[in-house]
Amino acid sequence: MKYFLKFLCLFALLLCFNLKAAAKDVKILIAENKPSFSLEASGKFKITDVSAGKKYVIKKGGKFNVAGNKKQVQAGSVKADGDLILELSSKDGFFTLNGNKYNGKLILKPASNGVNVIEQTDLENYLLGVLPYEMSHSWPQEALKAQAVAARTYTLKSIEDKKIEDFDLYSDVRSQMYKGAGTVYDSVKQAVKQTKGQVLMYDGKLFYTYYHANCGGHTDPMPWLKDAIKPLSGAKCGYCSKSASANWKAEIPLDSINKFLKKNKINGTFKSVSIAQKESSGRAKTLTVKTNKTKKTVSCNDFRVAVGSTKMKSCFITKISGRTFTGKGYGHGGGMCQDGAKGMAEAGKDYKEILERYYPSAKLKEI
Repeated sequence: MKYFLKFLCLFALLLCFNLKAAAKDVKILIAENKPSFSLEASGKFKITDVSAGKKYVIKKGGKFNVAGNKKQVQAGSVKADGDLILELSSKDGFFTLNGNKYNGKLILKPASNGVNVIEQTDLENYLLGVLPYEMSHSWPQEALKAQAVAARTYTLKSIEDKKIEDFDLYSDVRSQMYKGAGTVYDSVKQAVKQTKGQVLMYDGKLFYTYYHANCGGHTDPMPWLKDAIKPLSGAKCGYCSKSASANWKAEIPLDSINKFLKKNKINGTFKSVSIAQKESSGRAKTLTVKTNKTKKTVSCNDFRVAVGSTKMKSCFITKISGRTFTGKGYGHGGGMCQDGAKGMAEAGKDYKEILERYYPSAKLKEI
């Protein structure tokens, strides 16, 4: 028995070590398949040609062009048959790409029609470039701290389930919005620092801590999950009704609906759409689309994404009149309601209370 207990202790230590190791570095795709573009370095930096094993020191910063194809990458006058790695000499330095400042290591990788740019940086540094683009840096500190924990957990879970060979996350809504940590807001810096290493777990495991702008009063299970765990099963909000995102109305273009019909092989001329099934909160789960030839029940989330998620802002639909939809909230409705987090913080709740409300039964852990 004592040997078995020793084995369990060793396993736990290894698991903890792996989580901490995973926390050190994150690889983010910040530019995708670009044939030619401009980069700027704020000062001295080093270029490594990985395949040739050569290193070049660029003593002065400034703008330089990057170009590439399936096999080669060129940065300034340095050309390589494979990856180029760019590293800043100063801790205060940064690279500028598309107006965004990045202070991590840049990997320039050949892509099918150009170059992929991947930034490799520390997890906590990465969060500095996520928070102000997922939640306003001017929001209450406790809301920002809740966002920091959610974003950190989501990141580590993404790394744990990594399915992409060259990088861990996208820099857009496919993962989390990220525009580099070269520009740092004090409020964001404090939120990340004060929650350093803190993540949410359920049954001792990391999970995808989804979040969205406004739930319309109640969160729901994620529309694409077959079996939602307790922290993602939905929760009453009650703190987001004062937001500008609480209510919306939009006319969906016929062209967008026709594209959806064609993609889903629904024949005929569009006639109407109605709610087929609702979640217990009132959010539409499925819709029935009718044409002059047939009718078909479809996922509301799929329909929303197809016709435009910034126009049809949620599936919390309160009225449909022809192609005009009226509804509540903004986003998929799962996990943390960001407007609700702001409302709770303004009401004097701390970040732990915010996380407890939107991720029920999850445990706050430090790794």
